[in-house]
Amino acid sequence: MMRIPALIAVLAAAFALFYLGARTPTPLAADAPANRFSARRAMQDIAVIGAAAHPVGSTADDAVRDYLVRRLTAMGLEVRIQSDQSWRGYAAGDERYFAGAHVENVIALLPGRDRSAPALALMAHHDTVPGSPGAADDTTGVADAIEIVRAIKAAGQPRRDVMLILTDGEEADLLGAKAFFDDDPAAKHVGFIINLEARGGGGKAQMFETGSDNGEAVGLFLGHALDAQANSLSTFIYKQLPNDTDYTVAKAAGIPGLNFAFIGRQFDYHSPSSTVAALDQGSVQHMGDEVLGPALAIAKVAALPPKAADAVYGNLVGGYVPIYPAWAGWVLLAVCSLLIAATIVRARRAEGLKWLDVFQGIVGGLFIIAVAALGLHLVRHLTGFGFGWMAGRPLLARFAPYEVAIALTGLAAALLALFALAAGEVRFITIVLAAAAALATSAFTGLDTTALIEAGVVAILALILLGRPGGFAGVWAGNLILALVLALVLQVLAPTTAYVVAWPLFAAAVIAHLVAPTQKVLAPIRWIAALALMVIGAGWAGGMIHSLLQALDIPELPAAPVWLAALLLWPLLWPRRGSRGGFAALAAGALAIGAAIGVWLHFTNPWSARHPDASELLLVTDAASGNSWRASPLPPNAWTNDALIADGGRIERLSAPTFRHPLWVVPVAGVPLAGPTITIDRSSDGALIVRATIEAGQTLHLDLTSDAVVTSSAINGRPAPLLGRPGKPSHLVWQGGPLTVSLHPLGHGALDLAYALYTPAWPAAAKPLPRLPRDVMAWDMAGSSVAVGAMRTTW
Repeated sequence: MMRIPALIAVLAAAFALFYLGARTPTPLAADAPANRFSARRAMQDIAVIGAAAHPVGSTADDAVRDYLVRRLTAMGLEVRIQSDQSWRGYAAGDERYFAGAHVENVIALLPGRDRSAPALALMAHHDTVPGSPGAADDTTGVADAIEIVRAIKAAGQPRRDVMLILTDGEEADLLGAKAFFDDDPAAKHVGFIINLEARGGGGKAQMFETGSDNGEAVGLFLGHALDAQANSLSTFIYKQLPNDTDYTVAKAAGIPGLNFAFIGRQFDYHSPSSTVAALDQGSVQHMGDEVLGPALAIAKVAALPPKAADAVYGNLVGGYVPIYPAWAGWVLLAVCSLLIAATIVRARRAEGLKWLDVFQGIVGGLFIIAVAALGLHLVRHLTGFGFGWMAGRPLLARFAPYEVAIALTGLAAALLALFALAAGEVRFITIVLAAAAALATSAFTGLDTTALIEAGVVAILALILLGRPGGFAGVWAGNLILALVLALVLQVLAPTTAYVVAWPLFAAAVIAHLVAPTQKVLAPIRWIAALALMVIGAGWAGGMIHSLLQALDIPELPAAPVWLAALLLWPLLWPRRGSRGGFAALAAGALAIGAAIGVWLHFTNPWSARHPDASELLLVTDAASGNSWRASPLPPNAWTNDALIADGGRIERLSAPTFRHPLWVVPVAGVPLAGPTITIDRSSDGALIVRATIEAGQTLHLDLTSDAVVTSSAINGRPAPLLGRPGKPSHLVWQGGPLTVSLHPLGHGALDLAYALYTPAWPAAAKPLPRLPRDVMAWDMAGSSVAVGAMRTTW
């Protein structure tokens, strides 16, 4: 029974290791040495820039631009503004989506001794999404970049030019970066880029993306960063995701670089709650500490890091980040193979290891993952919150207890799975429990197809595996073999990710070697070493679980590190005969607490003054009929519901031009709104010319549909593949400045145009909205007036 206290002690120590490693540093004071990064100095800029929302094209964004020009000029930098029109687009099936704006990038230069050498560029964006002051995204990136350039300048004139690229319109689809790398001559002078971003309001900054052939660049980064946080898994995954930052544009242009962001406190991402007061200043400090060293090194080196094969790297403990070439992964796996083989041979001699146990272990690893996946899904489903960014925000408001529920459920799943493997005769009970769990979640919150499928997988594996008790050494050896096979597959298909399995596999193989009864080294020494490896490995797995939990919509992801942690903790987790009652009680208690937290999250109010609910109330007027509505694109909460019906009436659903989903609306007395000035003319060559004029700060949404083939098109004179197949719409969002769309159709036809013009102000003619309570915030375009309408022309 001493193994249960030992297990609890190891888990507590592993948590402490993870927690201490995840804490952000103490911000340095404003009077810190000139060659150090100071978050307090950076906060002086953040306080100004992050005081209010400043989306592209707004007067508030103009004020931020002017502040940056003054600030950088006072630092002695060469400063200019790149003013340009920019658009980006993509196809989604037969429909096409475009965004464009007039952007104003702020470009500053710290001249180096060798003006011909390729420049180092520090890049961040100075605009925000509507409704959010963006103290983190990306005001922190801007302020950190400024403070880093100040520190580089204080260290003496760099060898190469150091450029600041503070882009506009990043939140409108990377428009400022596109304008710079497409149109600005200085783009050809850039040799290396460091991009600073944020997706939340706290946590340590991660170097999560690199250019291609990153071996030398990552090596330089790790050699000069203070408390580096980076892993090659995130770099690989980010390549597969549709997510973009400004570095996406630079990377497409072939410019090497490093991309940094912190992602903790995701509740504040793109939220009105992303205020200066809510920002973790330790995150500001950590990003600066992590970037300043590499930036200073690149500014000083004679030659930029050359291209080299992608490296394998990842955080262990204490800020240590091993790095090695991908081919070295084969050496590590060869060592793991030898350790596993030696352990199996020793176990065969000492305990009469059975090959059937090994088979049970190989399939049993999948069983552990399946049980964990079902348990984790169960807890996520018990919370009652839907999937998607807005639906998941109640969990982000109380992320710590949700994380505790997941951790306890993962522990319970590992204990229960190993209990089933050890006992063997609980096949029927396992199948019944899996089915009951799936049916219970369906009864609790509606049909849960995913849980039913996962329960089916658990049941099938139970039928294959259970029916005879498994042996400790044989089942563990089978799990190690499964991990080795998985690591080999990753080494072949994606070698920079194989370390995720190979590192814990190596540690588990060493632990198996240490605890083998045939070892001649004194047992206390062997067990102390084994327990130390367990603490380090479990702490590392905890960090992985924490990272994977950021993907709220895939609660099963932590099942893999739960299994890897079980590999490491096997000697403590395996319920030997005589102690199974204690392990069953521990598993049941952990599962009950995890489920109880999920139910508590479901039935209690998540909203507070620090984490308010979101409301997006609009005043929508049809320009043709003059009809008006109070409207909400978001499902109404209690306050929104009361505000909608404040003048009487009942809530209805209404489909409005350019809105992708029906709105929740209540009709109100007509409120006159000026729509955009839109004209559609024919040019001498037969082209259709659509012109729209909007005022500063306004946003125009256009949906264009032609029933004729359009051979070519352009936005403000630049070729743009606007319309694809006849009858399929193209969607265009434009912010700031005049808009001209040119279309060249074939033959006769018709063009349908639908529009929505957003003005970020509640109309004076409308009844004022009631004051928001402290636990509700105005989200995104809330408080805007929207003029909607449609036009049709034929030829």
